[in-house]
Parts: sequence; structure tokens; C-alpha cells
Amino acid sequence: MMDVRRAGERYPGGDPATGIESWHAFSFGPHYDPGNLRFGAIIACNEERLAPGAGFGEHPHSHTEIVTWVVEGELTHCDSTGHETKVRPGDVQRLSSAAGVRHAERNDGPSPLTFVQMWLAPRDPGGEPSYEIVPGIADSTPYAVAEAGAMLHIRRLAAGERTAVPDGAYVYVHVVRGAVRLGEERLAAGDAARITAAVGLETVALTPAEVLLWEMSG
Repeated sequence: MMDVRRAGERYPGGDPATGIESWHAFSFGPHYDPGNLRFGAIIACNEERLAPGAGFGEHPHSHTEIVTWVVEGELTHCDSTGHETKVRPGDVQRLSSAAGVRHAERNDGPSPLTFVQMWLAPRDPGGEPSYEIVPGIADSTPYAVAEAGAMLHIRRLAAGERTAVPDGAYVYVHVVRGAVRLGEERLAAGDAARITAAVGLETVALTPAEVLLWEMSG
């Protein structure tokens, strides 16, 4: 079964007056929707746009696996465990907040910053927080978030190129840029599909495209 959610259906958020624009695919903050709390392990998929100098001040997280994919610009991250890094397009960043951690995110660069941030629920809450950044991850290298029973596949496709969608109990497909055909559905930038019991599906790029695919166990 495939449930397609369009970019225009996401909940707006952030604080545009301070240079922060957010778009939420799941129930988030004041946009409470009991029918849209999670899919598989995913509890949030937010597109964040920060103007130069804008950012999120230090704030807490717990019991969440936070994975960030930068679309354009450069993200400055720092947290209460002592990490301070720059995250650029092509890098995968993960913060495992475990029993509790504080972090801040900002755009210290001269250009606008856009990133997609995905939150996953761990199977076993608690533990010690951890941090990882994988620079320039390749398409052929899936990124495992074992704590949530999930695997991230990144696909950068030329127009006309095809790629298999992982078979799985739950698969979440998010189009970062471009347009693709997924089964009989056409998806554009910002669109997403939630697929239950995925078997034998493929994605075809209608234009040059970048797609994030989450493969999750039941």
C-alpha cells in the first residue's frame, strides 16, 4: 500500500521573521494530528530553511535518533557532548540523543541553508548520547540506524535512470530535488510516499533527482 503526501500538505512552522522557515511532514509542535504521528520508526521529517545568521539556539532532545541531510549551504552543529561540526551537502549527520542531550544548529555561512531532518524512535530508549558524521556518502553505501531498525538509502539519479525501492515492512520515500515516478505516482521535490509491505517497486527519474529512501523493519 502506498500513501502519497504532497509538499503542499506539510505543516508550516519556524519563525520567518527571524529567518527560519520549516515544513513538517508529521504531527509537530502546535500542528497536532493524532492520525499522523509516525510511520514505521519515523516520527518527523522536517525541511528547514535558514537565512544567513539564523538558527536554532541550544535546546534539548531525548530518546530520538536525529538524521540530517543538507540540501544546500552549510550547517553548523554543536552539542553538549562537545561536538562542533560543519555539515555540507552529501554528508550524513546523526545525533543519538539517548537519555538526553542539548544541541544548537545555525547557518553561519553567507548563503541560504536548506536541510532535511528526520527523527526516528529508538527501539530501546535511554543510554548514552552519541554523534556521527559521514562526509560525502556514496549512493552505493546505505547508512544504518540500528537503534531504530532502519536503513537510509540515498539516490542521486540522472534523468531516465532507474533504481529499485528496497523491499521492506515500511519504506519512506522523500524527494529532495527533481521529479520521479514511483510506481504509478509522479513525485516532485518535497513530496513523499509511505509504503507498507513494499515489494518489487522501482523509481524512475523524470529529471535529474535526489531521493532519500528509508527501509524499516516491522
